Amino acid sequence: MTTTPAPSRTANGSGPADGAPGGARSSAELIRAEDTAVAHNYHPLPVVVARAEGVWVEDVEGRRYLDLLAGYSALNFGHRHPALLDAARQQLDQVTLTSRAFHHDRLAGFAEGLAALTGLDVTLPMNTGAEAVESGIKIARKWAYEVKGVPADQATIVVAGGNFHGRTTTIVSFSDDPTARDGFGPFTPGFRTVPYDDLAALEAAVDETTAAVLIEPIQGEAGVLIPSDGYLAGVRELTRRTNTLFIADEIQSGLGRTGTTLAVDHESVLPDLLLLGKALGGGIVPVSAVVGRREVMAVLRPGEHGSTFGGNPLAAAVGSAVVDLLRTGEYQRRARDLEAVLVEGLSALTGRGVVGFRVRGLWAGVDVDPAVGTGREVSERLLAEGVLVKDTHGSTIRLAPPLTITVDELRSALSALERVLAE
Repeated sequence: MTTTPAPSRTANGSGPADGAPGGARSSAELIRAEDTAVAHNYHPLPVVVARAEGVWVEDVEGRRYLDLLAGYSALNFGHRHPALLDAARQQLDQVTLTSRAFHHDRLAGFAEGLAALTGLDVTLPMNTGAEAVESGIKIARKWAYEVKGVPADQATIVVAGGNFHGRTTTIVSFSDDPTARDGFGPFTPGFRTVPYDDLAALEAAVDETTAAVLIEPIQGEAGVLIPSDGYLAGVRELTRRTNTLFIADEIQSGLGRTGTTLAVDHESVLPDLLLLGKALGGGIVPVSAVVGRREVMAVLRPGEHGSTFGGNPLAAAVGSAVVDLLRTGEYQRRARDLEAVLVEGLSALTGRGVVGFRVRGLWAGVDVDPAVGTGREVSERLLAEGVLVKDTHGSTIRLAPPLTITVDELRSALSALERVLAE
């Protein structure tokens, strides 16, 4: 498979672009305007993207960059994938929103296709990843009271340290990241935290009040932390034995990123509830979902949960097109094949500025020697080389390019990293 570079008016990113979006304002002017008009809940790199196609983006001056972040895996299929754009355009000419007060002709196919792709039964469509997590929590608690017999208002959910499941009030209640948590209390009770990748600690935390174990099969924001072999299978065995739900948050790790459709597929594990988002919307519209076993999802009844935009016709059309792309297995194979290129390139840099790395599919957490710089500083230097990445914590950067990237493009990005580390 090949990718089409973004339209370029310059060679290697120099010189202005005629007719650039944003009026006559330069990147610097637009950044200053954004700093004034937009709440400061992000600290973006100093690049103003105006166009994108495939694995390439272009700023308002016409400089081109390889995108190795892919919208935190929301762009698994690259920017403006033709099949996804076609699905959106066709649906725009039909109907975009009905609310769930009425049926529409796209929802059933989307729900059936996603359930079949994941091996589960029933789909609850939502919009954002955080909404999917909140929905999973509500379903698990309802199930605990109605099916497991936990006394009212005593249900607990066990989570892993270092987690990232979103930033809503309930979700930050069980975060141990002070940036996400501090200053936002009082916090929602009912959560127990255990170390990630520690089955003994997990078993000690599960008791008769436990509704669910909620984990990321791979912890993305923590630095692409991959658990030991057998951990996910152990979680599944423990939850089944204790009549507890297993909720897998695959909002970042799912939908082809790790070389399989889902990260849990690496251990042939099927959770009770699966949380999906990001790539499910193809980088076009926000789409998320809880997909689960029928008997678990059956605890929800009309009026107990909802979303005006969840499962809307436009989202369902794009989500169905995403499912169709994944049905072929092509993108999962590409991630598996390119894993070797990532491992080879990062291995060659180990001891030369890289002090450690973790790779699963086309996803890597790279620990840079602090003497070289922080993750933010390395990201800024890569920006100057025409490569977009983002730091996670400290001196760790994360690589998550679109699954459409070519071998040559990936090696070019690794060469840029080598130059930055050599500085």
